[in-house]
Amino acid sequence: METLLEMRDIRKTFHGVVALNKVNLRVRAGEIHAIVGENGAGKSTLMKVLSGVYPHGDYSGEIRYQGAERRFRGIHDSEQVGVIIIHQELALVPLLSIAENIFLGNETARNGVIDWMAAHSRTQALLKKVGLKESPATLITDIGVGKQQLVEIAKALSKEVKLLILDEPTASLNENDSQALLDLLLGLKAQGITCILISHKLNEISRVADSITILRDGSTVETLDCSAGAVSEDRVIRGMVGREMADRYPKRTPHIGETVFEVRDWHVHHPLHAEREVIKGVNLQVRRGEIVGIAGLMGAGRTELAMSVFGRSWGRRISGQVLKNGQVIDVGTVGKAVAHGLAYVTEDRKGNGLVLSEDIQFNTSLASLERVSNGVVIDAGREYSVAQQYRDKLRIRCAGVGQKTVHLSGGNQQKVVLSKWLFTEPEVLILDEPTRGIDVGAKYEIYTIIAQLAAEGKCVIVISSEMPELLGMSDRIYVMNEGRFVAEMPASEASQEKIMRAIVKVN
Repeated sequence: METLLEMRDIRKTFHGVVALNKVNLRVRAGEIHAIVGENGAGKSTLMKVLSGVYPHGDYSGEIRYQGAERRFRGIHDSEQVGVIIIHQELALVPLLSIAENIFLGNETARNGVIDWMAAHSRTQALLKKVGLKESPATLITDIGVGKQQLVEIAKALSKEVKLLILDEPTASLNENDSQALLDLLLGLKAQGITCILISHKLNEISRVADSITILRDGSTVETLDCSAGAVSEDRVIRGMVGREMADRYPKRTPHIGETVFEVRDWHVHHPLHAEREVIKGVNLQVRRGEIVGIAGLMGAGRTELAMSVFGRSWGRRISGQVLKNGQVIDVGTVGKAVAHGLAYVTEDRKGNGLVLSEDIQFNTSLASLERVSNGVVIDAGREYSVAQQYRDKLRIRCAGVGQKTVHLSGGNQQKVVLSKWLFTEPEVLILDEPTRGIDVGAKYEIYTIIAQLAAEGKCVIVISSEMPELLGMSDRIYVMNEGRFVAEMPASEASQEKIMRAIVKVN
């Protein structure tokens, strides 16, 4: 196959920190080319250079596309030649229709007036190509994330895409939606569309990729050709982290003590639809030094349970009891929950876990301002010292604690969120999807932190959609379905099959 794209000696820096250092990438026409690497390896940055998000002059090196040198000054320039990028955070307007989103900024007009009939007709044709049956008039807010991804691809097809870049397209999707998206990519490949796929899910990459380029610390490590035969996950991981990873989870010997935390007969109704009960009489216990996993499909109510317990930050008409050390405690507000030693690490670190525009120092102290203040004034020296302490303890890779969190990789952002809650000195930590969107190397570091917290006698609750993660880290697992716990089992007796049987069994 002929070369469609070549990036030569690409170098990009942020605030003196080298993000890309002489990266080289060659993509053949009509292939699915995967780019993998740890968080902070430079994958997304490289694609932003390619698509013009970082314009020519903001980096050094050369981009050659369709045999000619390209100097994209913005996204419009790259889209003009068929290079379309779909970011991990979808660029859709929730309260506009599918048709309005697809042609936003590229409207079909006659004499300055939008031709809605033509827009709807073209939208129907595009939706058919990506396997959607929704009406073009359907609002984006009324369809799931999986279908929103397909709308983004339909939008790319409307711009006559030749090279489609997808950055972590399945990070927020369930297994069925992920498989549908991968099938669509294979279909686009059959139509001659070239794809660049960034993903941490190595099983998905092995299924669809023709080539795999590995980045590490902002540099190209190697490109693997999958046409010669399947490339093992271990082989890819070795390239990503620079070492073998024989064990995906840290070895630990649990020392489990008495029951510390309990939730009894917990009921929660939907905040907008008060007649709808979402959590239905849940009972939960966690012992000192224990890691308890909560498994379940998307929509089972796991996050709703966690947030309702943590200061009633989700839901209404909440009833039941929360106990610590056998005594009923008041968790009616987030402040009260924190005062009683609870901490909740949200699944949405960028939206709810961090103030991205602020630095590491600011975010680390955010949940415990009284501990770094003198009356009503923040002691900047104390705040700096605390942030530095957690930077060292959790091995946060950054230029300094004054660095804005928006410029950190996903794994390091997650460590800052953990720092924020560890500084409150909690006894009970609820971790909601703690490794979502994080590479295997950073995952191991997060797992090590979780294991250390349990070893210190903390009670740890882990909500995860990745069953191997729950099986590898938990001491005991609850299985949740439709707002209820439908099974409970020691992790030593659990398996993916047993968990799925508990979810789908007829009650």
